[in-house]
Amino acid sequence: MSTYIVRRTLQAIPLLLILSVMLFALVRMAPGGPLAQAERNPNVTQEQIERLRERLGLNQPFYVQYIKWARTIVLEGDLGSSIKSGRDVSVMIGERIPNTLLLVGVAFLLTLCVAIPVGALSARKQYSFFDYVVTTFTFAGQSVPIYWLGLMAILTFYVWIENPFTGKPFFPAGGMYSIGSDKNLGDLLWHMVMPVGTLSLAWVAWYSRFFRASMLDVLNADYMRTARAKGLSEGRVLYIHALRNAVMPLVTMIALDFPSLFAGALFVETIFSWPGMGRLFWEAARGRDYPVLLGVILINAGLIVVANILADILYGVIDPRVQYD
Repeated sequence: MSTYIVRRTLQAIPLLLILSVMLFALVRMAPGGPLAQAERNPNVTQEQIERLRERLGLNQPFYVQYIKWARTIVLEGDLGSSIKSGRDVSVMIGERIPNTLLLVGVAFLLTLCVAIPVGALSARKQYSFFDYVVTTFTFAGQSVPIYWLGLMAILTFYVWIENPFTGKPFFPAGGMYSIGSDKNLGDLLWHMVMPVGTLSLAWVAWYSRFFRASMLDVLNADYMRTARAKGLSEGRVLYIHALRNAVMPLVTMIALDFPSLFAGALFVETIFSWPGMGRLFWEAARGRDYPVLLGVILINAGLIVVANILADILYGVIDPRVQYD
């Protein structure tokens, strides 16, 4: 196992290198730029713009800019400084990563706790009323954009419906803590209800539908009929034999869907003013803050590579038949 992990880690290095070149080129080719606002300002002369472009290194050839950026990351572990604020990009991302991981982690844990039992029960009761209800919900959940769910949550629980005991909205419309609060756990959980609920609703629809299909494939397999013929109870057949084998494709799906988890968090963080990496990315994209944009994208790319390696390791944990020697 350790040899396999080392080999996969070494294979990830050239992948990240190629990704960094592509990401650097895409960000540089985006319309506009960090000097667009200054160029539209009639009070800023062309000479001032050129001095600013030279100070930021934007007048250098593409390959020179990339080599300097990549060398600083590899040799110094420095992602550069923000063009807009001048702050260290690593510090800015370090402040936001825990908030995003908290939001995505809680939402994803809630998703699995709901989607796996619902998908398993729907497969066991195929073509029942419960199965039709779940199927309708999953189709609707997959069709509705996540940002629409977030906006509807704000309209429903912040604008339209009031708490009958306090006369205030049920849940806050944004942020992690109330203004002037002591930032306690209860206040944090209260602010997490709507963003976590929005993310979870979208993901439960997808994963419950996928797990239902995976369970149906396993339940109709020959070895399941053999287990029943041996006299094993239906609960043991379902939750010991079928569930473990049906989880395998779900692990692959989770690893492949890892980028979309952060994409969904981008919308939710923006709608609910959640101070995470998604909101930081949106703010940097609006201001064409190249170092921040590249830093956030590179961190996400690294997380995706790590997630795929972890998924391969989990195969061996879930299924002893998987060997890495």
